[in-house]
Amino acid sequence: MTKTWMITGTSSGFGKELAQIVAKQTDTNLVATARKTADLDYLDAFDAKRIAKVIMDVTDETAVQSGVAAANDKFGGIDVLVNNAGLGYFGTIEESNEKDVRQMFEVNVFGLGNVTKAVLPIMRSQKQGLIVNISSALGVTSLPTLGWYSATKFAVEGYSNALRQEVAPLGIQVMNVEPSGARTKWNAGKTAPVEIADYIKFADMVNGASAGVTQAPGNPELIAEIIYDFATNHETVPEHLPLGTFATDGIKQELTNTLKDVEEYHDISVGIDK
Repeated sequence: MTKTWMITGTSSGFGKELAQIVAKQTDTNLVATARKTADLDYLDAFDAKRIAKVIMDVTDETAVQSGVAAANDKFGGIDVLVNNAGLGYFGTIEESNEKDVRQMFEVNVFGLGNVTKAVLPIMRSQKQGLIVNISSALGVTSLPTLGWYSATKFAVEGYSNALRQEVAPLGIQVMNVEPSGARTKWNAGKTAPVEIADYIKFADMVNGASAGVTQAPGNPELIAEIIYDFATNHETVPEHLPLGTFATDGIKQELTNTLKDVEEYHDISVGIDK
């Protein structure tokens, strides 16, 4: 049976790698989204009958509704939604610019919500579907200068955990992918320079941030292949899929530390239920 994938943010990074894997399949349709037409020119090398290029900004609810409707009209459904579009941001909490942070939330959280809301009626009518939310290792743990970015991914985690419970009875699965950094061009967004002396030790972390190709250890092609494999070849997907050494070790350490506090203060905690 031919399946239709919709992937947001396919101009670069994981989205582009995954879009090319899907586009190569002879039994799969692809709905690829980006904000600029030229960013999707690489898809001209594949079968145009099975590909829909959708130009949209995920923060524009009207454009999202229109794009999803057009994709549904062309292919008659959407089986896999990959919410990949996102922004980064580097800066200490105190020095971060509120306007820039709010814009990141608009893309990473509310934009993801816009696309999901538009696709859900289609999946509900099909009584099946898979929603893959590209979260981050920083959606479970965090690092200095990435606190606000981490906050958006923590929001995605909470959103996804609730959504999973709401749609599971309807035959829809939700999988959070939590990658470490990878060797990919990503939209690092804006930065807030370190100017407060007390935070000077974090200056190199902010100054090193750019929208270029990172030197992180993760292999973007392999990450895309793993996502495709889970979505295609596994009847049941994991709720959480950490990818990378930092993701695995960092998440394990974060959860271990949390459990330690829960256990140490167990009697105090449950004691308030009187």
